[in-house]
Amino acid sequence: MSLLDWFANRRKSGPIAEERQEREIAEGLWTKCEKCGVLTYTKDLQANQMVCLECGHHVRVDSDERIRQLIDAKTWLPLDENLKPLDALEFRDRKAYSDRLRDYQKKTGLTDAVKTGLGKLDGLPLALGVMDFGFMGGSMGSVVGEKLTRLIERATRERLPLAIVCASGGARMQEGMLSLMQMAKISGALERHRENKLLYIPILTHPTTGGVIASFAMLGDIILAEPKATIGFAGRRVIEQTLREKLPENFQTAEDLLQHGFVDAIVPRTQLKKTLAQLICLHQPQSPLSNNHLVPEVEELNSAIKRSVS
Repeated sequence: MSLLDWFANRRKSGPIAEERQEREIAEGLWTKCEKCGVLTYTKDLQANQMVCLECGHHVRVDSDERIRQLIDAKTWLPLDENLKPLDALEFRDRKAYSDRLRDYQKKTGLTDAVKTGLGKLDGLPLALGVMDFGFMGGSMGSVVGEKLTRLIERATRERLPLAIVCASGGARMQEGMLSLMQMAKISGALERHRENKLLYIPILTHPTTGGVIASFAMLGDIILAEPKATIGFAGRRVIEQTLREKLPENFQTAEDLLQHGFVDAIVPRTQLKKTLAQLICLHQPQSPLSNNHLVPEVEELNSAIKRSVS
């Protein structure tokens, strides 16, 4: 055994290893960025709304965290919390759909892949839906469609602005046509919302794909996206195999869609609340815009909106 091997073994099993183990950082105290690899104190990362302080990477957050980031404290009123999905088709792949639902409900504490409710954003009333990718990839089943439709209809009745934070792999295959019909149901409710001249803003986060992008995610008056979010209908490999050509590296990113006019603005998460407040104010002619809602990074967008409103 060489001297180097002897030291290696000592590090693995000897007193040095025990000492190192005792000095290990407590789990959850630091978070490693999956993009740049930098370690960040978790509390600092949370204070920055889970955006890496080094490279700006947006860490995926659950629906509860998203609501905390957007809605003023103690103003959130959840809607339709008791709606739960059923296995109407008795679907089974590697596991029965009913068992899969129970597993995800236990794992996430959610009944399904979306939370809806009413609240205030910088003091402004808002109807908000937040999809949660942690529940079956944010897939759109019948409960997701029903909860979003009821939210939209409530916003229409009460003449409230509406925002939906989208994060989804698309329609839920385990529900077949029952899932696909939600696209038309939600779109119909949004059309009635539009006919009443009310504001709807979808916020596209990573990822937003499939039936969601083919319906309500692209029907907004103003479409916002988070930086570097993957946004598209079919998967990259499917498109490349169909076209038989290599796609650009930035294909189906928020930046690519902005360049081609599919989204109106890319807004970092740390500025999203102020941006939404400003857009809501701009669509309420009787409510003058407050200076503390101004966000320099989207001034060009807001100037264009002001011109269109006037």
